[in-house]
This record gives sequence, structure tokens and C-alpha cells, in this order.
Amino acid sequence: MTHIDLSQTEETALQAESLGEKIELIIEKLPPAEVTLVEIMDIVGADSLLLLTVFLSLIFLVPVSIPGVSTVFGSAILLIGITRLFARKLWLPERIGTRKLSAEKLREGFKKALVWFRRLEKVSQPHRLRGLTSKGLMTVFNNLSFILAALLLMMPFGLIPFSNTLPAVALIFLAIGMMQQDGVSILLGNLSNVATIIYFGFLIAGGGWSISRFFG
Repeated sequence: MTHIDLSQTEETALQAESLGEKIELIIEKLPPAEVTLVEIMDIVGADSLLLLTVFLSLIFLVPVSIPGVSTVFGSAILLIGITRLFARKLWLPERIGTRKLSAEKLREGFKKALVWFRRLEKVSQPHRLRGLTSKGLMTVFNNLSFILAALLLMMPFGLIPFSNTLPAVALIFLAIGMMQQDGVSILLGNLSNVATIIYFGFLIAGGGWSISRFFG
């Protein structure tokens, strides 16, 4: 089991480095062969679970298929969301935290995703629409949106284009918005969730129609 202390205010400020530079540093520190989620958390540091969310979501911005990644990373992001909602310590099941993944393939995927992340990062500016980042009910709503995006990321549509990308974009916008107190990023994260639900609705409806035509 892995426990990490969480403070609701510990991720509220970014240091001098941009998020892109922080992500680059994390990628450089990945081991050469295999890596576990616990090792990634040690590299990122326990002081920013939202930064960890951004990092774990990056791999889904590019069409790269690495066995086990959606299960491991998706489960971790979901637990981060639950942790934030209830202000508890982060707990990871042993099989999730210690499952070995290809560090080489992850590093390659992360580097490709950085190009897209830098474009998303430019959209954000601190302290816009602050009503969407205020304490109380908005904090609860934003954490629930975060959990919804994590659940959508884990939906079994991984082989279908954009099925992982849309919820990953939602998670990145929500995490950046909460870190930088940027209501515009929060809004874009919620809109990405809506777009994901609509997209999945079309996939389910299309699959149902195809099955009915096949058996009909």
C-alpha cells in the first residue's frame, strides 16, 4: 500500500518553472528500462497531485498503445480525484502502484505529447473567472468533474480514436485550472467532459445499431 499526505492548499501555486518545463524534467528522470507508478510518484513528488495528474494524462494525447497504461494511470487519477474530494491521504492498491511499465515507450509517448500539451498550456492564465475556482460548492463540483473525467478515461473504448484523448484533455484543463485558479481552464475541462459524453453516446448508439442490423 502507498499513502501520500494531501493538503487542499498544497497545489495552489506554481513555481517559476512552467508546467512544460516541469514535465520535461520528470521525463528526463524516468529510469531507462521499466517504471512503476510508485516510482513516477517519487519523481514527481508528493507535493502536487494535480501535477501528477497532468503528467499521467499526457500519454493519452497521442495515439500510442502501451499495455496496461490506461488501467494503471486511469485508476491512479480516479483515486487522486476521490482523495481531493474527501481531503484524505492517497492510497494505491499494491498491484496498481507496483505494476511495471515500459519506461522507454512511456518516455517516447510523453515527448510526443509535450507538443500538444504546450498548446493547451498556452490557453491558461492565472486568476480568470475566479468564481469557478472559489472554495466551497465550486471546489466540490470541480472535484466531481475531475472524478467524472477519470471514469470516462477508464471506459472500455481504448482502441477507438479520441476515446482516451477527450477525457485526458478534460483532466489536463481541470488540473491546470485548479493549480492556477483559472476558471477558463475549468470551464474548458467541463466542456471536454460534455464532448466526451456526447462522443461516447454516439459510439454506443452506433454499436447498438450495427448489432441490431447484424442480427436483423
